[in-house]
Amino acid sequence: MEGRKEKVNKPCEVQFVNEKVQKTYEELEEKPLKDQLEKALGDIEENPFCGIQIPKRLIPKDYIKKHGISNVWKYNLPGAWRLIYSIRGGEAIIITIILDWMDHKTYEKKFKY
Repeated sequence: MEGRKEKVNKPCEVQFVNEKVQKTYEELEEKPLKDQLEKALGDIEENPFCGIQIPKRLIPKDYIKKHGISNVWKYNLPGAWRLIYSIRGGEAIIITIILDWMDHKTYEKKFKY
């Protein structure tokens, strides 16, 4: 299932799921990966539905239990990395919550592909 490419009319705010994930992102020194993540965050802020929605049956239980989320999306990064996020919508704003990023091997293990 491909993500929706049309522009979203509601404003979108990108947040990190917790301070640990945000700090890891801020302290990331691997320049190519950091640049790719920055581009992805910009794309998601412009259109939170630009990624690919993960089927509910494949959402890791720890994401549901730890973060109380009901949807998970992936944004494919170069080099087989994946940015994992969730979307919460309100009447005035869409909030995109960055959960994780990982290489493809870790992604396959976590999502049981």
